[in-house]
Amino acid sequence: MPSTCNVVVLLSGTGSNLQALLDSLQADNPVRIVAVISNRADALGLQRARDAGIEARVLEHQGFAGREAFDAALTDLIDQYHPHLVVLAGFMRILSPSFVRHYHGRLLNIHPSLLPRYKGLHTHRRALEAGDAEHGCSVHFVTEELDGGPLVVQAVIPVQSSDTPDTLAHRVHAQEHQIYPLAVRWFAEGRVCLGDHGALLDGQPLPACGHLIRP
Repeated sequence: MPSTCNVVVLLSGTGSNLQALLDSLQADNPVRIVAVISNRADALGLQRARDAGIEARVLEHQGFAGREAFDAALTDLIDQYHPHLVVLAGFMRILSPSFVRHYHGRLLNIHPSLLPRYKGLHTHRRALEAGDAEHGCSVHFVTEELDGGPLVVQAVIPVQSSDTPDTLAHRVHAQEHQIYPLAVRWFAEGRVCLGDHGALLDGQPLPACGHLIRP
């Protein structure tokens, strides 16, 4: 990994995880966010990027014939910035297999559950309905299986008897803002990579659950 790790961030909404990444960029952090791209022109995350002096680009998916055509154009746009890593920060698109293969080992996502539990949407409600004692969030490498790539790190929090989907989401978001910058920095420092049989941290295979953090 070079001394500076160029990162492109993809988002569709408020960009709170982008802000957490920006807030983590102290002088000793090799992460350099070179562009933020959204499929929505009204995404608040674009303004966060502009406020930080980062190039903000819009590529709206409605103008394309289908997912493959949009993802091909998105790939062309991302590659203009020569990223070492692409970070999904609330990018509300299911990515095509060709896109995922193009960025194999260079594509991270954060998901608001303790994967492999609750892939997809409405994770907080589903955790409460199941009566889970613990919930949390996961950073993983992206593969062609939706929310199914090798895990890098998970933050685990207790579910409280008074929790609602909203209160649980609020507490999980706070943990997302801790573990996503950590995972991105590990990648930038060459500590985390995707091996043939899963994610590696400092050259050692990570367990199936990734590196567990219990705040």
